[in-house]
Amino acid sequence: MHRILIRTALAAALSLPFVAAPAWADAPQAAVASDAGAEAPLTTPDGRATFLLPEGWATDVQGNAVIVTTPEADGSRLAIVDATAATADDAVAEAWKVLGITPKFLLATDAAPRDGWEQRRFYDYDVPANAKRAIQAAAFRKGEDWTVVVVDADQAVAEKRAAQFGKLFQRFQPAGHTREDFAGRTAHKLDAARLAQVADFVEHMREAYDVPGVAIGIVQDGKVVMSRGFGVRRLGAPDKVDGDTRFMIASNTKALTTLMLAKLVDAGKLDWDARAVDVYAPFKLGDADTTGKVLVKHLICACTGVPRQDFEWLFEGEKQTPERVMETLGTMQPTSGFGELFQYSNPMAAAAGYIGGQVASPGSELGAGYDRAMQTLVFDPLGMDDTTFDYAKAQSGNFATPHGYDIDHHVQVMGMGLNDTIVASRPAGAAWSTVNDLLRYVQMEIDRGLLPDGSRYIGEAALLQRREPQISLGVDRDYAMALMVDRSDGVTVIDHGGDMGGFHSNMMWWPAQKVGAVILTNADEGVYLRGPFKRRLTELMFDGRPEAEATADANAKANREGFDAFRTLLQWPADAQAIAGLAPRYHNDALGELVVTREDGKAVFDVGAFSSEVATQPQPDGSLAFVTIDPVAMGFSFVRADEDGVRRLVVRDGQHEYVFDEVK
Repeated sequence: MHRILIRTALAAALSLPFVAAPAWADAPQAAVASDAGAEAPLTTPDGRATFLLPEGWATDVQGNAVIVTTPEADGSRLAIVDATAATADDAVAEAWKVLGITPKFLLATDAAPRDGWEQRRFYDYDVPANAKRAIQAAAFRKGEDWTVVVVDADQAVAEKRAAQFGKLFQRFQPAGHTREDFAGRTAHKLDAARLAQVADFVEHMREAYDVPGVAIGIVQDGKVVMSRGFGVRRLGAPDKVDGDTRFMIASNTKALTTLMLAKLVDAGKLDWDARAVDVYAPFKLGDADTTGKVLVKHLICACTGVPRQDFEWLFEGEKQTPERVMETLGTMQPTSGFGELFQYSNPMAAAAGYIGGQVASPGSELGAGYDRAMQTLVFDPLGMDDTTFDYAKAQSGNFATPHGYDIDHHVQVMGMGLNDTIVASRPAGAAWSTVNDLLRYVQMEIDRGLLPDGSRYIGEAALLQRREPQISLGVDRDYAMALMVDRSDGVTVIDHGGDMGGFHSNMMWWPAQKVGAVILTNADEGVYLRGPFKRRLTELMFDGRPEAEATADANAKANREGFDAFRTLLQWPADAQAIAGLAPRYHNDALGELVVTREDGKAVFDVGAFSSEVATQPQPDGSLAFVTIDPVAMGFSFVRADEDGVRRLVVRDGQHEYVFDEVK
């Protein structure tokens, strides 16, 4: 989802929950270029902090700064500076001088202390969209000393290398800091007192983030110890959320899709190591070499080098079909080497499900074959009676409505137009489900393929192969087959999240501790509840440092400040002269039609799947952007690019640029 208040992939990497320094960090060392095939742990010049250098990246020490460059020869770089300044703002200004740029300041927000840092402050800048740069800064204090990170990277590099940026900072901490580690600890029973703390914390977050409704569920030792709702299903209506309320679970669908594939593997009908093109001959990517390398297990591993390319199903999504999704996949080019970088691809995940459906029901229509396979191989045997791809059924009775902010930061009911676009790519994220249904799935995962009555649902081998690492997400963090496997805290936790318009969720389990949990939310701010919820459970199970509440509170404050800062950049009502200069209709070969309508001095952009009023946003380089502001599509930015008498609009995702030409 491309929204103005969700930070770039790079910014997310910079604000990862950093962990502590390894033992070698006690002795400062000079920074050196990374050797091929190795990831080198380094210390900053004054010995204040340690960090991990990703493979293939290089460093250059300049006085009190380390300049880190990515493998691309495009100027993507960052500086880590042991600053001499006494304040965070002055320290950041000092660090930017190292890179020789002065970005236009927008906002500074404070995060909660963590990982040995006593103060953490993050900086956002007003960067021209046409610059296609990711510009970020962060200042970290231990005692009286500040260490600053400033980043100036090509936007495409920042996106495709986001996991590597995250790895670099995953172990960024004060030298000598002792990393929290739960290895060897016995998990506490989540008794009534601890569960009450969980409930109080969830309600506290729900109110702090203006989320109308939240549902959570927890299992331990084979029993459901909590299943309950908080708040309402729809703003302004009295109906309460409970454990049987249906929400869109978005990308959590992917794990259920790989479970369907595992059932076929277990039955001998499919092989994880078979080439996808041998299983389904029409399978094709835009690159023939990559097409030939893709095995069944790679379809949903985020490891093929095919990047996010979601606009091609978000725009005019009502015209999409499963067949068209597969055809469009054949135009998509990888932007990194096979097995090199974590790059998330919804169309690839859709292909995984549709190919599985063809194995289960050869010759069937792609969507029908997938739906039948999921119903008969996953939903029915697990007793997931309220889980469905039928939107009419899903949005009847006990279901949640999505919500988002309007331009004045008021929570509003959100339309389903944007969410409807995923139907044609449904193996990637279109399922609706409930806490109670998802707990049945999580419990089966914990029990390694057994059902509650002790009967075997699936063989262990096929099930557990889904958890085998396929591509690195960080230190002891890997992406498997639509499952994230995290061992960085000394215990293994497996999870996956889901994000669509107004619906954000997570399901997770600690296999060795026989604990699992689900959280479902019905507002865009719900995305920020997931991490603290997971952390709070960890704290209560293992007597972890109490960080979750401070993190949640600081992030809620930062989000409000971020929204207010961005609002100052928008002209609303939109600039009348700019609106008058828009063409009535634009076209892009990949994204289709964009129709502009005007009424009472307002302009609405309609791309078929959704429509929204637009505000204008003057850019620092003198250009102008039109920004969608309705909750259903908040934050799509169209930059005016008129040339030679032809009116044009440009919209970009992280690695692609789409030009809409005026239709005359």
